[in-house]
Amino acid sequence: MTTTIDRGAPAKPDSGRRGSHALRWWVLAVLGVAQLMVVLDATVVNIALPAAQADLGFSDGDRQWVVTGYALAFGSLLLLGGRLSDLFGRRNTFIVGLIGFAVASAIGGAATSFEMLVAARVGQGVFGALLAPAALSLLTVTFTEPAERAKAFGIFGAVAGTGGALGLLLGGMLTEWASWRWVMFVNLAFAAVALVGAVLLLAKHVAAERPKLDIPGTVVVTAALFGIVYGFSHAESTSWTNPVTLAFLIGGAALLAVFVWVETRVAHPLLPLRIVLDRTRGGSYMTVFVMGIGMFAIFLFLTYYMQLSMGYSPIKTGLAFLPMVAAMILSSTTTPSLLLPKVGPKVVVTAGFLVAAAGMAWLTRIGLDTGYTTHVLPALILMGLGLGGAMATAFQGATAGVDHEDAGVASAMINTSQQVGGSIGTALLSTIAASAASDYLSTRQPNPMAVAQAQIESYTTSFWWATAIFVVGAVLAGVLMPNKVPAPAEGELVLAH
Repeated sequence: MTTTIDRGAPAKPDSGRRGSHALRWWVLAVLGVAQLMVVLDATVVNIALPAAQADLGFSDGDRQWVVTGYALAFGSLLLLGGRLSDLFGRRNTFIVGLIGFAVASAIGGAATSFEMLVAARVGQGVFGALLAPAALSLLTVTFTEPAERAKAFGIFGAVAGTGGALGLLLGGMLTEWASWRWVMFVNLAFAAVALVGAVLLLAKHVAAERPKLDIPGTVVVTAALFGIVYGFSHAESTSWTNPVTLAFLIGGAALLAVFVWVETRVAHPLLPLRIVLDRTRGGSYMTVFVMGIGMFAIFLFLTYYMQLSMGYSPIKTGLAFLPMVAAMILSSTTTPSLLLPKVGPKVVVTAGFLVAAAGMAWLTRIGLDTGYTTHVLPALILMGLGLGGAMATAFQGATAGVDHEDAGVASAMINTSQQVGGSIGTALLSTIAASAASDYLSTRQPNPMAVAQAQIESYTTSFWWATAIFVVGAVLAGVLMPNKVPAPAEGELVLAH
């Protein structure tokens, strides 16, 4: 039996509606578990890479493919995954994504060779590209009442924002206390919980018409995103002037232009341009994109600093990030319901970027003999408060006012923005950090103290750049985003019980 709540209609206080209302929050829990699994995977594997490399015997040069293989598949297929969830049903796509992600994780955990591990990571990326947009679009069409929507997106945004930091902690614990293989196997537990919840709570999709897919647009945008993500990954390991890097970046950008042209001419576009041309949604995608660039500096270089300069173990490093997680959860869950209705998204996102920029600037004061409580902890709290509020607001705005049939691809755009932003941050800030270290050593004798200080210079330079990136994000938000509370998407709550 299914219970349907009309699109956008407020729930009435009768017994049937109260039952559906309660089930709605269980749906949020299921979607949150699935989202956490996908977001964790972006960082949890990084901590385990040295142990996996020692076990399977692959080279430093090959090591990047364990990360890049996932990023390429996930980033290039997200828009397709989002549209498939619109066409074939969000429940079906969500369940297929869960099962596929779990199977790929099991293969990765049991890997006996480098090739098997990379293939598993690619598989995780493919099914993650189905899973992530389906989860967000299910959230979009389930919560349409403003107060509930603000709370739900705040919680979901907190999961998305804190997953990277929690991945560092979980990766350290599993690698140190068990084996690197459990970094992959742990996904089976997440997937099992989410799968049971999806089967019990989500109703089967009944298509009103035969699905239609934009084949030309799909091929072009998949190739474009692949080229851009690979180009930035290649730049990190070679240089910005490398011919292969330039070919993929220029080719990817050209294909994106072709994609925009194609979408204006096909009958059933993969990404209707009305989705991104709306100022609220466009500003939200920009927010997540810029955050993806800047947040890389927090997780990568601060992890290096705490482990290499402060001597922290992987587990202690993960625990050191928890105040940022707590601040992000606090901000994500309170800002959408308390501040957003009063001051509007323009003010919330702009202020969030500026608070995060202040925290990042605080980190530029670190040195070889600075302490956690004076130089790291205040910065983490500021960044958690700023990014949490802006992230939750952006997640809500990214799907504001979309038609029911476009919820999946609108959700995919926010994941795509985050993934491409992260790829740019990885390449850009790694290159800047390496150049800063080289410049510092070029005028000094390379003794141990000079090498250690060169690393500090590389971190602080990256933090200054990330500060500037967040300030640019604040300016763009102030220009692009309208200051009106995002309208809910068209949606209908369909629950099985």
